[in-house]
Amino acid sequence: MKKQTNLISRNLTALRQYHQYSQEEVAEKVGVTRQSVAKWESGETVPDILNCDALAELYDVSVDALIHHDQEESHMPIPPKGKHLFGTVKVGDRGQIVLPKKARDLFHIKSGDLLVVLGDEHPGNAGIALISEDTVLHNIAFLQDMLDNEKEAHE
Repeated sequence: MKKQTNLISRNLTALRQYHQYSQEEVAEKVGVTRQSVAKWESGETVPDILNCDALAELYDVSVDALIHHDQEESHMPIPPKGKHLFGTVKVGDRGQIVLPKKARDLFHIKSGDLLVVLGDEHPGNAGIALISEDTVLHNIAFLQDMLDNEKEAHE
């Protein structure tokens, strides 16, 4: 329980500082006293579930990340809601990687599935993304329908 309390207090402090809020501002936005916020951040007490939900909403993180994310262990800040950091993967001699199980489970990726590999080489945005083939095909069909409808409207 002590470790969990420390995680919550560290996460609350880091999130408040990242968003550049004072303890008074957080208290006002969540509907508690500044002393409550100070006690949460010091680890003296922990917020109840309703306040955890309000804090997670304020900081745009999941309640799970708010209470379980260990920034010291992951060396990464708490990700925004819906964003995930699955860890690192090692690239093999032929460019192969193994996607972490948590990522495969979350996105229902199984052996034999096809993924489209996208890349951006522009500085500041450089990276690679994997998207399921079904998602790409669905989006192409959607865009084609939009173009067809627009074409019909102009005829």
